[in-house]
This record gives sequence, structure tokens and C-alpha cells, in this order.
Amino acid sequence: MTLDSILEASPSRRDFLYIATGAAGAIGVGFALVPLIAQMNPDASTVAAGAPIEVDLAPIAEGQVVKVTWRSKPIFISHRTKQEVEEARAVPLSNLPDPQTDEQRTKPGHEPWLVVIGICTHLGCIPIANQGDYGGWFCPCHGSHYDNAGRIRRGPAPANLAIPPYRFVSDTKIQIG
Repeated sequence: MTLDSILEASPSRRDFLYIATGAAGAIGVGFALVPLIAQMNPDASTVAAGAPIEVDLAPIAEGQVVKVTWRSKPIFISHRTKQEVEEARAVPLSNLPDPQTDEQRTKPGHEPWLVVIGICTHLGCIPIANQGDYGGWFCPCHGSHYDNAGRIRRGPAPANLAIPPYRFVSDTKIQIG
């Protein structure tokens, strides 16, 4: 091996400058693309104004109620047991201040899932899930009791808990809004 072949095979200062310049350029392009791509996402005001949200129902256990937020409102998603569905369907409409059947408050084929806006229809308080005399929601501020179908049963609230616009995207996912 001669000295000339060793010098030709070893990187020179010029090779280092080429590599360093290319790397700096690639990093610069990356930094320029991040805000460009991020600006394509909807801003917080658009999401708060009612952009649809998707909720995965798979992790919600039977008998559990979870809360998500849509349009700055709490949305209660209840995975009711078979017994809770049967109890809700057995209530005579004549016993309800705001008569509505359980079937009117759920989607066909998805009866265990109840989706309601978690705002008391009396003065806008947030009721507590799995409380009250009827095993649904209880508003401690003024004493409104809702059953497990979100229907008013007793108290000053004039109407049932509202149902947001939603649809099942799959058996384990819903889209609210």
C-alpha cells in the first residue's frame, strides 16, 4: 500500500464539509416541514365549536360510565348491563315526567350503550353517575334524579338528559357530532 492510496481512501476535509452541509440542510428542511404540516390540523376553536370526535368503546367495561368532552360539554357514555337495559325498558311511560322509551334513547342493535350530554336540564349542573334513587344520575345541586336511561324521574329538572348527535362507526367506536 502506497501513501497515495492511503490518502485517496481516507476522508478529506472537503468530504467532511460535504457531509456536514448535507446533514444541516436535511435538518433545516425537517424544521421547516413541522410547522407546515402542523398548520393543517384544526385549531382548538374549531374543535371546541363542534368538530366530530371519535370514542373507542372497547376499553369501557360493562356497568361503567365514562366522560368525554365535546363542544365544551361533558358527554356521558354508559355501557349498561343487560339487567339495566331490562329495568329501563320495564318503566311505564306514565311514571315519567318527560315520557321517552329506552328504545328512543339508544341506537338499534346497540342497546347497552347510552350516550347523553351530562348537563342537568334544570340549571345546567353536572350530575353524578351511578347515583340517585334510580341508579342513573343524581344532580346534588337541586336534587334531580335520572334513571339509567338518562330520563328524569324526580326533582325540579323539566326534561331528560339530552342526547348528542352520534353514530356507530363500528361495533366498538362511535363518532359524536
